[in-house]
Amino acid sequence: MGVARLIGGAEIVTLDSMQVYRGMDVGTASPTAAEQAEVPHHLIDLVSPSEDFAVAELQAGAMAVIDEIRGRCAVPVLVGGTGLYVRAVIDELRIPGRYPAVRAALEAEPDTEALHQRLAELDPVAAGRMEPSNRRRIVRALEVTVGSGRPFSSYGPGLSHYPATAFVQVGLRWDRDRLDERIAARYQRQMADGFLDEVRSLAQGPISRTASQALGYKELLAHLRGGMSLDEALDLAIVRTRRFARRQERWFRRDPRIRWLDAPTTVAEVLEVWVGDLSKPLSM
Repeated sequence: MGVARLIGGAEIVTLDSMQVYRGMDVGTASPTAAEQAEVPHHLIDLVSPSEDFAVAELQAGAMAVIDEIRGRCAVPVLVGGTGLYVRAVIDELRIPGRYPAVRAALEAEPDTEALHQRLAELDPVAAGRMEPSNRRRIVRALEVTVGSGRPFSSYGPGLSHYPATAFVQVGLRWDRDRLDERIAARYQRQMADGFLDEVRSLAQGPISRTASQALGYKELLAHLRGGMSLDEALDLAIVRTRRFARRQERWFRRDPRIRWLDAPTTVAEVLEVWVGDLSKPLSM
């Protein structure tokens, strides 16, 4: 936000998989109405929590918005923590279609290693790109391979390929202990800001599998349904969020194009990285 304030004509494009949902503001730390009035934000509050929202949909929306911003001679500042969504936009990934019936059949198989073996038989290239224990990626690769009739690996070189990009990427690196403290403190603030009431309201209506798995929401939903106490839910949410932060860091660390700055940092330091190539928009 501070960076966007100082860049004349900057507009923020949010690449977050959960801020797209209406009514999920406290738990996703969505920008306030005042912040959105100060700097235009895009791709927030797009759909109902009852809907699933795929990466291909966000990719299409983000690329259209970026074109619009550039058409106004303004500067798009991409902000996001969902690694696949960021890669989908900055690298214009080819996103395969979805095949719900195929996926449901695959999810019914409890043996992840068996699924990986099946993938190795159908698409050995894709199988070689992922760990035999990474169930989410294996199921997705099989879903596409079986559903489309063509190997998942045929859709591109994979996420381990980092081509030249039109974006300047800046990452903020926190000390792990300090980051753990910030995660716990953030949950305390969110609870004070009405997070439990927000989740209680969501629980009154239909909520998609994607939205219900969001960090914090999943645990508070379990509490409201009698699965655990509030303290247990919050403790579990903090643990899971810390684990996610480490996975997230490892994901972005693999990208050699990102310039890392030690946090807390200053707006001036971020801008110093970006002004090295003013022809490119900024991704943080």
